[in-house]
Amino acid sequence: MEEHELEKIGDGLFEMKKEGGMKSRALVFGIPEIVEQMKKDRTLGQLRNVASMEGIVRHAMVMPDGHEGYGFPIGGVAAFDAEEGSVSPGGVGFDINCGVRLVTTPLSAEEVKPKIRELCDTMFENVPSGVGSKSQKLRVSTEELGEVARRGVEWAVENGYGRKEDLGHTEENGRIDGADYSAVSDLAKKRGSKQIGTLGAGNHFLEVQEVGEIFIPETAKKFGLEMGQAVVMIHTGSRGFGHQICSDQLKNVIRKAREMGLPMPDTQLAYVPVETAEGKKYLASMRCAVNYAFVNRQAIMHWVRESFDSVFGEGTSEKMDLVYDVAHNIAKKENHVVDGQKRELIVHRKGATRAFPAGRPELPSAYREIGQPVLIPGSMGTASYVLVGKQKGLELSFGSTCHGSGRRMSRKQATKLHLGKDISKRLWESNGIYIRATDTRVVAEEAPDAYKNVDDVVKSVEVAGLSSPVAKIRPIGVVKG
Repeated sequence: MEEHELEKIGDGLFEMKKEGGMKSRALVFGIPEIVEQMKKDRTLGQLRNVASMEGIVRHAMVMPDGHEGYGFPIGGVAAFDAEEGSVSPGGVGFDINCGVRLVTTPLSAEEVKPKIRELCDTMFENVPSGVGSKSQKLRVSTEELGEVARRGVEWAVENGYGRKEDLGHTEENGRIDGADYSAVSDLAKKRGSKQIGTLGAGNHFLEVQEVGEIFIPETAKKFGLEMGQAVVMIHTGSRGFGHQICSDQLKNVIRKAREMGLPMPDTQLAYVPVETAEGKKYLASMRCAVNYAFVNRQAIMHWVRESFDSVFGEGTSEKMDLVYDVAHNIAKKENHVVDGQKRELIVHRKGATRAFPAGRPELPSAYREIGQPVLIPGSMGTASYVLVGKQKGLELSFGSTCHGSGRRMSRKQATKLHLGKDISKRLWESNGIYIRATDTRVVAEEAPDAYKNVDDVVKSVEVAGLSSPVAKIRPIGVVKG
């Protein structure tokens, strides 16, 4: 791999100085052992390329879960002026608004464990999963899909999938403005109409978890979390709808970037000015996928609630509350202070999560005085975390933090080293974690050791001042595609 000189400039923070074609410096968040792992693939080279984009504001960044991606590294963050800056599909990715939501339950983990097999099997039946999975319960016409794309979770709640209070506990209140359904191709519409409420495959999951440690009791209480409680984490995105939208728009962006002669060290990092027709169309269609993904997770949550009613008795779901839903593949208009001036920016977060501190008007009233819940999933055999945003994060990273533990091993490598059935057996016998999956190969691909140490990743954002750990939660049952 190409060598990239980094200088430590703070706890959990390294700098790549501006040189060559770079338009800004670049920041790498991570404790030393985490940063060393990034040097083993193209992560730092891709970060350098991001810093070479026209109009980048302040600096390019990669979070401690960062690894090689498409265009941007996974974990990449970059901001551009909302009117005169650039937009890049590679800065969002193909799984637009892949994200995570956390749901509380009125049950303790000890109450759930005796029925964990039944519960996971019930969720597996209620929530379609696997490559190309399609929903039998919720199929919409092309016209209805337009309502989903424009209105987001509001549409879902009106149609019986959840309750009104879910909206306020979803990023963007479950609907991002500016979605233009006419910018979406017929093929994307065809793919999207059959996949609402489906989990998909890869690293997507449903996980029943136990709150095992609490670090900030007052904040945990505000989030509705308590020791020993059973909670559910949902991780998925916009499925084939978002993937097709990215594929369609990427071609237009690459063509326009070449036509304009924009410097492109990597075609995967193609970008265009926001003001171009191609830039506007990308954003308009991307926002459709964002809203679709919010609805996808909302429908899955509805069926998870129904599953709990089925296994633990009617009325259980009435006390299952949404803590929060965060997006981690998105480009959003946000107001930030840059060099003392308030500016509207388009912040690209690819494999990175918004982590706003207390006081931001975007936060629901329940969290405005304490900060935004941040959800950091681990792998299926390791812990996940709930964090809270900090003020320093606004200054360093436009209010961004990590989004998970981050791969350290390719899926191909993982399947060479592991058999899915062996992993499932070991996790059950050694840790009491029940795995229900469509394909054992997916279990092998997502083996716990294929990922970085989530404790080190969270320690990195904590010491850097981006976000603080509130609670640590451990898996007891996992449903995968």
